[in-house]
Amino acid sequence: MPWVVGIDEAGYGPNLGPLVQAAVALYLPDDDPAGWDALKATVRRSHEPADGRLLIDDSKKVYTGGGLAALERSVLSIFGILPQPIGEFLTSFGHPEVLPDLHRETWFDATEVIPHQVEPAELTAGLGTWLGDRTLTHYEWYSARACIVPTSRFNRIAEAAGSKGAVLAHGLVDLMPHQLHVGRVGAPWFPDAPIAFICDKHGGRNFYAAIVQQAFPDGWVVIEKEGAAESRYRVEGLDRAVSVSFRPRADGDSVAVALASMLAKYLREVCMLQFNRFWATHVPGLAPTAGYPNDAKRFYDAIRPAMDRLGLAPDQVWRKR
Repeated sequence: MPWVVGIDEAGYGPNLGPLVQAAVALYLPDDDPAGWDALKATVRRSHEPADGRLLIDDSKKVYTGGGLAALERSVLSIFGILPQPIGEFLTSFGHPEVLPDLHRETWFDATEVIPHQVEPAELTAGLGTWLGDRTLTHYEWYSARACIVPTSRFNRIAEAAGSKGAVLAHGLVDLMPHQLHVGRVGAPWFPDAPIAFICDKHGGRNFYAAIVQQAFPDGWVVIEKEGAAESRYRVEGLDRAVSVSFRPRADGDSVAVALASMLAKYLREVCMLQFNRFWATHVPGLAPTAGYPNDAKRFYDAIRPAMDRLGLAPDQVWRKR
């Protein structure tokens, strides 16, 4: 039985606000690495009726159907979070190299308490649902990690590489090695089980061997398959078996990827709430933005005078790529 590590992102396309990448590990059976059947007593998908199970699916479907509350209800229930400042929440699994950049953002408030829209009692009940089903004894989540990349960091990485795709690659190289320790920290949970990474594809890219090799420099990467439907690799020479797959729409195929997608989307949306609130205090009457190109220019033009007053350079707010 392998550890399945799902990796996904939220916020790659916008011009404003941070990019978030997240990784979530689940211990899943060989005959159901996707996890939907193994967890069906506890987890439902967007097309299924609300029945007390936790909603896990492609974050876009969850958010479109239920907004921030739907993301919050599942993500914070599964991660066992009761009210606490967002800064403490991120410290528990945020990437330590990235967190200082986030704390330097003028809009970021580490003291803001989450949850925003769901009562703590709902989260306690959701956590009980997640942990109370005995089928979860060997399938419960074990590890999560997130990289929140604010605009200034995004621009530094993209400019140095000459491509915004380098930002996603950089995040993978940060996230994947950390998961090699899954099952080995604290009370050991299947410490020698294989690890299968499942990642959502980066646009139309089919070739990832160099990224995987950079993530695991102590091993050597063997290409098993590279194509539009899937790019698959195995990493030899490590002290446990490791495979890495990149698939389009992986968040619909795997519970682990879906949960990573939801965690990334939730953190992105919480950040955008703070981003919009900050700029509204400096530009009265300013309508909020999601940061995507069709609306970002309107918002950016409106905040430019305030940026000048605050001494903020364009590359601290607007993505160059």
